[in-house]
Amino acid sequence: MFSAIELALIKQRAMRKGLWFKVLDRIERTIINLTIQCVRRIRSLKMAGIVSAVVDKLTKVMRSRVARLMENVGHHLAKKLSWIAQSWGYASAVRWAQEPTFIQYLTVMHMNTPTMFKG
Repeated sequence: MFSAIELALIKQRAMRKGLWFKVLDRIERTIINLTIQCVRRIRSLKMAGIVSAVVDKLTKVMRSRVARLMENVGHHLAKKLSWIAQSWGYASAVRWAQEPTFIQYLTVMHMNTPTMFKG
């Protein structure tokens, strides 16, 4: 469950990145603002669910470009390379698809590859 301080910090980060007004509608902003002002800690499960949905919406948008691409592109590339290496007989390549540093490496390489070489 979120405390008022945690929500205020999330709001502050979103405002600094210019996302507070772009991502959230008026009702969502009002829910967060009233929760910060009126509640120390959320106890209601229903309210926690509503606030959690709004916070999730913000945190998804606030993630870095690399983090988003790691999820969408890097993980797919790691699976593909892992499968190729396994087909060549390298059994320990099974772990490559789940290795965060390898996925990050592939993502950064993909980001820095000119578009004419991307397939």
